[in-house]
Amino acid sequence: MRIGVFGATGVIGQRVVAEAVSRDHEVRAFTRNQSKIPADASPVTWQVADVLDVDSITTAIIGLDVVVNAINAGDDIPDTIANAEVFPGAATALLAALDRHPSTRLLIVGGAGSLEVEPGLQLVDVDDFAEQLPALLGVPPEYSKVVLAHREALNLYRLSNRDWTYVSPSAALVNSGERTGRFRTGANQLLVMEDGTSDISAEDLAVALIDEAERPQFIQRRFTVGY
Repeated sequence: MRIGVFGATGVIGQRVVAEAVSRDHEVRAFTRNQSKIPADASPVTWQVADVLDVDSITTAIIGLDVVVNAINAGDDIPDTIANAEVFPGAATALLAALDRHPSTRLLIVGGAGSLEVEPGLQLVDVDDFAEQLPALLGVPPEYSKVVLAHREALNLYRLSNRDWTYVSPSAALVNSGERTGRFRTGANQLLVMEDGTSDISAEDLAVALIDEAERPQFIQRRFTVGY
């Protein structure tokens, strides 16, 4: 399978590239910054492309079976908050590009805030959600802007007739975790363990995503992954 990854230099994108390569897929990795392309890129094909530019995407994804959107909005929390509009912006551009490549499948790594904690109540809509972020995730209350931007992007995908799947990690994403290959999947409800925690490693999130690429189960739907 020929898989392209936007955001390939990010925490999740790197894991997605590594997981796809480990399964012998042909991987094309995209970055907006030429300087981030590794000196020894083999066996991955690296290419500069802008996920916010329809023409750039359209050219970059020629010949791919699957495109993965694993972008982040910045290298640190303040930049991510300031650039949160990247998520709906990328959704709009990717969907427009896929109109020209209707047979190409799109997998999106999104956020957990739009998952339900009880029927009809999304995590981001819980009372004092923003104020709880420092204790829950170690990020400032302003990070709620990022969470809302992810939800806006999801709603854009849901309005599309393209071949898309959106994956939400659990509430906490462990950047320095391990690949266990053992996790649960769900639909729109936040997965919580018996001790009240809700997390997934970036490595296992990548496993779930490539599993979905190989064996589609959630066409035009969102699913979530957690322990």
